[in-house]
Amino acid sequence: METEDVTVREQLFHNRVRETIICVLLFICLYILSHFILTHFKKNAEFVTDDIEDATVNKIALWLCTFTLSVAVCAVLLLPISILSNEVLLTFPHSYYMQWLNGSLIRGLWNLVFLFSNLSLVFLMPFAYFFTESEGFAGSKKGIMARVYETAVMLLLLSLLVLGIVWVASALLHLNTARESLYDLWEYYLPHLYSGISLFGVLLLLLCTPFGLSRMFSITGSLLVKPRLLENLEETMNCTVFEEASLFRKLKSNTSCWISANTESINNKILSVQSKRIALELRKRASPWQRNLGYPVAMLLLLALTAVSVLMVCFHVLELLFDESAMPRGMEDPHLGLASFSMFGSLGAAVQVVIILYLMVSSVVGFYSSALFTGLLPRAQDTTLTQIIGNCVSLLILSSALPVFSRTLGITRFDLLGDFGRYNWLGSFHIVFLYNMLFAGLTSACLINTVTWALQRELIRAFGLHRLPRSTIPLKLLLANGLSKIH
Repeated sequence: METEDVTVREQLFHNRVRETIICVLLFICLYILSHFILTHFKKNAEFVTDDIEDATVNKIALWLCTFTLSVAVCAVLLLPISILSNEVLLTFPHSYYMQWLNGSLIRGLWNLVFLFSNLSLVFLMPFAYFFTESEGFAGSKKGIMARVYETAVMLLLLSLLVLGIVWVASALLHLNTARESLYDLWEYYLPHLYSGISLFGVLLLLLCTPFGLSRMFSITGSLLVKPRLLENLEETMNCTVFEEASLFRKLKSNTSCWISANTESINNKILSVQSKRIALELRKRASPWQRNLGYPVAMLLLLALTAVSVLMVCFHVLELLFDESAMPRGMEDPHLGLASFSMFGSLGAAVQVVIILYLMVSSVVGFYSSALFTGLLPRAQDTTLTQIIGNCVSLLILSSALPVFSRTLGITRFDLLGDFGRYNWLGSFHIVFLYNMLFAGLTSACLINTVTWALQRELIRAFGLHRLPRSTIPLKLLLANGLSKIH
């Protein structure tokens, strides 16, 4: 009996060590990847300065941003890894080399991501921002520690302010509970705070994802060579070359009047024609497969992914009406390797993973395409540290809400693990049902609008109507939007 107890303890110890090693190796890989990403975008002038103190502070803040970005990437991969792990265990149930892939490891990853994401949002990122803006208290000795003291005081005041706001909100909603839980920080206030942050992230995904899904078509189209219906590429190329040569001749004849406004207008036209000529040269060098097959296949793939996402959400709406188990909930034991989380087996699980990643990419595209957050868009070697902090916070909010977002929409049946499933608003049928309806409606509206106007623009261009004056085109009121984008 004693030997068996020792064996069980040894087995638990080896399992814990193995899980720790796997988590550490995964986080190191993500940290290195995040470091390369931030190094590509950071502004080097802020880290190579004559003031050694400022450079050190900026490096420490960059390390914290790298940690936060690695947690965000891990949060994005959390649900796909869990789904794929279950399918691998179903495919190889008795494989000795897959025994390390168990429920304990997956549950530990969910708990770590939840802990580190909230730690980064509540403490690390505010600390990084205050640390870069601090100069030390007046009259104190200058140095790194003086900045640390000022940052710690600012962070403490911010924490008291946030806790006060949470307590007032709780008192307005639940007066008696708030009075009884005045000093219950860990069991009452922090869960409410986490629940509010997650709700904000899920609402942000609701606004950004449909807009991003529509923007994915235009962005993909700008990266690929578009086929043109009823267009003679050689004739269009020759016309562009002649137009460019004509503009250069006008510019040379205008050399005696460099100050005139006509010269500036000609220069702008030359730049426009040159960009058009370069685009035509790229299309001419592209193979027939790229010109005629690549763009339609990519558009059809995006359309299929978006349509499947909307259909899955609509099916989940029906499930919510007739099946209580369709509500998002948390579970303690993931029970991996017992049954597939998709009714279509491994193929359905693979589709779920692709759609989850597609929705995340679309939400990021929609986030940076919106007018409110365009200023946060990072630029290579020209992104300030404050912008990097803002980007890391935004991406962490979006990515940490992705598991809740996917389960709320019914993209997957994999229930939320750990503290992700303990948010208060997840148990409200009205919130979940309204959320699904809004997502399906907004995505359908954006998709119909994008496809309709894209088809109109291509038909107008195919028949050469874009070369005509707008006043001579019938149905002007219906096609004005499409023509304005073409011109």
